[in-house]
Amino acid sequence: MAVRRLADAAIQPKSFAFTVENLDWAKGEIAKYPEGRQASAILALLWRAQAQAGGWLPQKAIEHVADLLGMPKIRALEVATFYTMFNLAPVGQFHVQLCGTTPCVLRGADKLIKLCHDTIGEPLNVSADGKLSWVEVECLGACVNAPVVQINYDYYEDLTPESFTKILDDLVAGKAVKPGPQIARQFSAPSGGPTTLTDPGLYARKNGGQPHSPPLGDAGAQAAGAPANLRQAAALKSPIGDSSRNRRS
Repeated sequence: MAVRRLADAAIQPKSFAFTVENLDWAKGEIAKYPEGRQASAILALLWRAQAQAGGWLPQKAIEHVADLLGMPKIRALEVATFYTMFNLAPVGQFHVQLCGTTPCVLRGADKLIKLCHDTIGEPLNVSADGKLSWVEVECLGACVNAPVVQINYDYYEDLTPESFTKILDDLVAGKAVKPGPQIARQFSAPSGGPTTLTDPGLYARKNGGQPHSPPLGDAGAQAAGAPANLRQAAALKSPIGDSSRNRRS
């Protein structure tokens, strides 16, 4: 992984503080941990700070979180620079994270990478209108629907250069876009519908030519009477050779 550094001082804001609403939320997160373990809330607080700052983490935001958690600023900086979910420089309104690992490349991600270079610019470059930025990332965990990109909080899958271009154009134009697969498939199911276990005969109810008894439903399972744990419990038997009756009081 490449060295991750804070953005240039020239673009760093002079200060940062949580809004009243975010501060109340942060206190609730901190309260989830026992005394002396408040630093455990750092990922949640950095994530909220990034959202408040517009999609990236300024140095002052990292330091603000460290102060809230009572931890050395360098420790908070170590966390922020380790996790790639935190952006250390400004990003566009729509930040594209494009998977460049093998399954996606085999399915055409290399063409999407070239498209990003041609239409947006270099990785982490923000377009002139402030709308778009992009970066190549490791596996997004949706290999079956490759190639895949994550834009802000949504996944867009089964992409082609044409469908990806349309998504970017619609986002810039303020139009609604549909996340998920961009072809005729439901989630990660096969394109075109099921391909196995499609024979209706597999589901015919057969029992030597006789239909099965109706399955027991909730109504039958909960019929009036003794509770199931008593109704179904095996009767207890005394151990063999038990002589407890012969014992003296």
